[in-house]
Order: sequence, then C-alpha cells, then structure tokens
Amino acid sequence: MEETKQHPGWTLAVVCAAMFMLLLDLTVVAVALGELQRDFDADLAELQWVVDAYTLPLAGLLLTAATLGDRVGRRRIFAAGLVLFTIGSLACALAWSALSLDAFRALQGVGAALLFGTGLPLIGAAFPDPRRRAGAIGVFGATLTGATAVGPLVGGALVDGPGWRWIFLINVPIGLAALVATRWRLSESRPENARRADWPGTVLLSAGLFALLLGLIRGHADGWGSPLIVGLFVAAGVLVVGFVVRQATAAQPMVDLSLFRSPTFTGAALSVFTVSAALVGATTYLSLYFLNTLGYTPFEAGLRFLPLTLASFVAAPLAAQVAHRVSPRLTVGGSVLLAALGMALMSQVDGGSAWTALVPGFVIAGIGMGVQGAVVSQASLAAVEPARAGMATGVVNTLRQLGVAAGVAVWGVIFQARVGDEVTSQLSGSGLPDSDVRTLADAAGAGAGTQIVSAVPEALRDLVSAAAHSASAAGIGRLMSIGAVVSAVVGVAALILVRVPASTSPEAGPESAVDATPAGAAV
Repeated sequence: MEETKQHPGWTLAVVCAAMFMLLLDLTVVAVALGELQRDFDADLAELQWVVDAYTLPLAGLLLTAATLGDRVGRRRIFAAGLVLFTIGSLACALAWSALSLDAFRALQGVGAALLFGTGLPLIGAAFPDPRRRAGAIGVFGATLTGATAVGPLVGGALVDGPGWRWIFLINVPIGLAALVATRWRLSESRPENARRADWPGTVLLSAGLFALLLGLIRGHADGWGSPLIVGLFVAAGVLVVGFVVRQATAAQPMVDLSLFRSPTFTGAALSVFTVSAALVGATTYLSLYFLNTLGYTPFEAGLRFLPLTLASFVAAPLAAQVAHRVSPRLTVGGSVLLAALGMALMSQVDGGSAWTALVPGFVIAGIGMGVQGAVVSQASLAAVEPARAGMATGVVNTLRQLGVAAGVAVWGVIFQARVGDEVTSQLSGSGLPDSDVRTLADAAGAGAGTQIVSAVPEALRDLVSAAAHSASAAGIGRLMSIGAVVSAVVGVAALILVRVPASTSPEAGPESAVDATPAGAAV
C-alpha cells in the first residue's frame, strides 16, 4: 500500500538531481568523443559503444525497473540505482581502455534504468494532490530540458579543463549526496497489487537488442557476410521473435502488445522512436564532425549544439501550454515533420560549409524535438484506459532510448560507408598506394576527419585534408537526408494514425504522470 510522504520537497529535489545527472551523462559524452578516440586509439565501433553501452541497458531494463520498484519498494530500487550509477561513474573515470569504458558505461546504464523507472512514480506518490503533482511534474520536466541544454557546454568545459575523466567524476559527489538524502528524507512507497517482473521477457529483449546492435556496429570491420555477423543477426531475429511471443502469451507481460492496437498509441510510439533514432542518434557523428573535421575544441563544439538544445528547451514548455487547444494529430505529426525539415536543411552541408550552415536546421529540428516531448506522452495516454497509463508511458520512454541506441548503430554503418567511399574516390589518383588510401578511408570513416593528415607526407596533406573534409561533410549530409526522408514518412503516418483529442487533466494518477521528458533529453 502507498505510504504518505513526509518530505515531498526533498523527494522532488533528489529525484530531479538524479535525473539531471543521468541525462547529463547522455549529452556530455558527445563532446568528449574526440579525446576518447585519441587517448584510447579507439575505432568507430568502440566510440559507438560509449553511447550504446549506456542506452541499451537503460532501454532494456526500464520497464523491469519500474515493476521491481512497485513490488519491493520504489525508494529501495531508486537507492540501488544511485549506488550502481555512482560506482559506474567512478569506474568510467578510472577506465584504462575503450573496452573497459564501455563495460563501465553499461553499469551506469543499469543504474540509470533503476533511477528512471522509479523517479516519476516517487514524485507521484510524494504529491497526492493533483494540482501540486502537476506542478512537481513541471519542475521534473524543466530539469530534464535543462540537462539537455547545458550538457554539451558542461562536457566541453570539463574536457577542455581538467580532462574528460571529470565528466564522470562529477557524478560521484552528486550521487553520494543524493544517496544520503534518499536514505534520510525519502519515504518508501509501493502500490497495491503490483505486477511481477517479467524476467524471461527482459532477458530475451536485452539479448536480442545486444546481438542486433553488435552486428550493426561490427559489420563493417568483420564483413557483412561473415559467419559472426550473419549469426548475430539470426540470433537477434530469433530472440526478438521470442520476446514478442513471450509478451503475447505471458500472464503479466513486460510490454502489453495490445497497446499497439490503438492507432494513436502506435503513431505516438513511432514518432518518439524515429526522432530519437534519426536526429538524436546523429549527434554522435555531428560531434565528431565538429571536433575532428572542423577542428573545434570540446567546449567550442558544445557551444555549436546550443541552437538545437535551446530551441528544444524553449519550444517544450510553450507547446505544453497550448497542447490542449490543438489536435494531437497536428502536434505529434507536426513535431516529426519539423524534425524532418530541420534534417533536410542540414543535409545541404558540404566541404565548403562553415558550421553555421547547420544552424537553421538545428533550430527547426530542435523545435520539433521540444514539441514532441511536450505532447507525445499526453497523446499516448489519451489512447489507453487509466489502468494501463503506467505501461503506456513506460513503453514510450523505452522506445525513446531504443531509438537512440539504434540510431547510433545504423548511422554508423551509413556514415562509415559514405565517408570511406568519398575519400577513396578523391584520393584514387593522388599517387598514394591503394593500401594507404584504404587505410585513410577507414580512418576517416571512423570519424577521424582531417586528423588523418598526420599519417601522410607533408606534400600531400592539403589534398588529403580537403578530401577528408569533403567526405566527412558528405557523410553528415547522407545521414541527414536519409533521416529527413524517414522522419517525413513517419510524420505523415502520425498525422493519419493519431486520432484522439489531447488530455491534459491533472487528475491522472502518479503512474500516468506523463513522462515530461522532451525528446531532446535523450541527446
């Protein structure tokens, strides 16, 4: 049974501090990728796992974490998440190789899943009055958008200052303080008739996603037709099908597949996944472009993401204020179409473009992200009965994280192929041996940009630099053009699928407190 909270203000403060910390870790890493690449001599696959090793367990365990919180106590699971996240952060700061960093990032991701799965229910239980709860959720949402906006700047300042290890060390005192406050200022809560955790479903989903992403990330290096890669894709297919069968037959499934019988919920879910994959997933490669091709420092690179993050930060609360006056068909579908338009504008970048060529696209895409974050959960909630509100918001959050993980992996395949082909084409008549050209093409495709000039004779450096610059810009353009097309298709689909009027009533229970997370919070 739910217990009355004695310290609602403390609950809000601690949960918001934890959410700020875990979402900051999604954004600060992007501007540190160049330093990580140089310090660990990392290839593109290892850099992709720096992001995906965090988002994969966060996505795969989020629903299970929420269920565990309901059964054994949300404060207990929240505290366990703080412990794991803090230990993982300290371990990341002490990492000695790219592989060790990826492993410790996975530990962070497990802790983040426990925190994210219990944070909003803790706030809902601490504020039983609907009006006060609505205000608390507004603070929660503002915290997440704030983390999105300042993340690249904080990360850039730390990397340029004391070094990249401090983007993880900064979490340690925050995590310890939050843990102390959780122990002494938060009361336990759990609902009646809590669901059982679906461990078979969790294992099937997590293993299937891991096999799929590993196959995508390693495909270029190992060969797409190699036994390992083919085996990974086959295993991923079998595991994902097994997960679907499990969810269709289990008495208490992790994901209620009947949610997708609602066209409105399906449209909202597609929009969340697509924007996270197409736009947020591409930020890894935009960061490498800023750092290794345009030559900016991490802090300067962080500054150049501000048009995207600030546009989202400003648009989200404005959209939330007018959402009840506008059909969700227009807001959900329109948000994806705005993201598509922004990516289409960014696709025009070429070898002669300054970074400012990306600004119009950043602003428009950022507005789309902010609008989506403000309205998509309300639309998905309005499509289901109150008893399934928690499941609906949990699925939306899970799809958001899955989108980021999938986007990083898929875009890596496309970016590496496009950049490598362009470098090979431009250097084919340069006089360099074919083996050297292939090596340079692979390095540029791995995100090294114009840094590859250090490996060639001085007489050829201008030629190689121009080729790498042009190729990297072409890679970004390819990602954005494909992302624009996919997002436009999904945006039109959302306009067709989403049918219900928006529901903004604050009377919904704590589990139906819409995840106020803007899409940009997953950057």
